[in-house]
Amino acid sequence: MNLNSRVFAVMKKEFIHILNDKMTLMIVIMLPILQLIIFGYALNMEIQHIDMQVIDYDRTISSNSLIDEFSHSSYFHVESNTSFISNIERYLYSGKAKAILIIPKDFSEMLKRDSQISVQLLIDASDPNSANLIKIYCQAVLSKYNIKHGNIYTMPFTVSHSVWYNPDLKSSYFFVPGILAMLLVMISALLTSIAITREKELGTMEQILVSPIRSWEIIIGKVVPYILLAFIDACLVLLVGMLLFHIPFQGSVLDCTILTLLYIITALSLGILISTIAQTQQTALMFALAITLLPTIMLSGFIFPIRSMPLLLQAVSYIVPAKYYLMIIRGIMIKGNSLSELYVQAIFLLVMSVGMLSIAWKRFKTHV
Repeated sequence: MNLNSRVFAVMKKEFIHILNDKMTLMIVIMLPILQLIIFGYALNMEIQHIDMQVIDYDRTISSNSLIDEFSHSSYFHVESNTSFISNIERYLYSGKAKAILIIPKDFSEMLKRDSQISVQLLIDASDPNSANLIKIYCQAVLSKYNIKHGNIYTMPFTVSHSVWYNPDLKSSYFFVPGILAMLLVMISALLTSIAITREKELGTMEQILVSPIRSWEIIIGKVVPYILLAFIDACLVLLVGMLLFHIPFQGSVLDCTILTLLYIITALSLGILISTIAQTQQTALMFALAITLLPTIMLSGFIFPIRSMPLLLQAVSYIVPAKYYLMIIRGIMIKGNSLSELYVQAIFLLVMSVGMLSIAWKRFKTHV
């Protein structure tokens, strides 16, 4: 039996197992799409319908106009309150309000005399990220009110700004590519780690090892079918993301294909390495989830900026494959980056793939 036929025999065996296990195949195909839909809608940094209490001591046309400005914004759900200021703490403490706007008694009079007038804004900062967003939204509404009433403050210079790549500041543009990175590494590592540990549990690994086939041929034969399956998953997730969340695709399909396949190979290499350590499918499953899910969510830049992390965690992030694929997929889809801008990330993934496959091959020969 020559080299090609030995590798092909292992591939054929794995394809037959995949196609016969229809329940697992359906889960592998449908689960990423369901997770994309759930995460795509749930992971949203934008806040709308913020509960705001307004205490208006002025009760004039000018103050009502300011209240209307907040009411007509999709960010706020405004309730006017005639209570005294002593009730403020109760509203924030009970969660009935995330923000309280206090309009002073002589608001309209001061507005006529002076273009610069202060209103008081109290924000619940028990969630600091939400509090910062609420502050930004309030500043935007107040700025709009000022412009409508001609209160444009003069400055020694003019700042003109423009937002590139995501002008509407949609969170889905940021999170959906991240979900793809998370799903691919998780599913790819799970599939391959279970594929080899399954042979150990069934007792068929000994039969394979006493055959003329070499260890690296077993690895290639096991990996190739799951490369195809993971790539189909990637295509489906991308398609659903573009159709459902209207994520743009600015870059090259060829570049995306090449680099996505490289990332899948990296994730599958991790799964093969796990399978040389774990002896049962349950252990492999726990290892794969622990090594892929948590680091991808916490240390890849999927949700939290890496630069804001402690130096130790920034150093750990260098061994998280999803970190590099996130730069790749966001760069290709949103910015239109090409291989010339992403070759550093590609090199990191390539080195990680070769390193993990080499370690897995050596462990496979001595430990499996």
